[in-house]
Amino acid sequence: MHVTLQQPTGARLITATDQELAIPATLRFTSAEPPAVHIDFPPHVTVDGEVTTWTFARVLLGEGLRAPAGIGNVRVRPAGSAHTCVEFHAAQGVALLRFATADLTRFLARTYTVVAAGEETVGAELDHGLVALYGGRV
Repeated sequence: MHVTLQQPTGARLITATDQELAIPATLRFTSAEPPAVHIDFPPHVTVDGEVTTWTFARVLLGEGLRAPAGIGNVRVRPAGSAHTCVEFHAAQGVALLRFATADLTRFLARTYTVVAAGEETVGAELDHGLVALYGGRV
């Protein structure tokens, strides 16, 4: 059986003119994909009016809480002692969001209670083993 954690949170979208817009988001982690974390955005705050989910490495989130991290579509970096910036790079442009570091840290700590750091592949192998053992009735 997989465990899914969800944590509603808020973020501040930083616009090109340095305005800040409050937007809701949901942090999500599932033991079915232990190396990844997800940030879900509701349709009313997305470009195409659809629910949008960004998925990236859990380790990237952890590293970005301490120092700038990431070179791809998602980059995470501290913004002072109380905030963390997450940049999402897409064909439409870049979205820069500022989160409360405490919210991200709390979420990350909760994920480690489900699947410990460094145990991501062990968890996936265990899930596959249980499915085989119980004939797909896990």
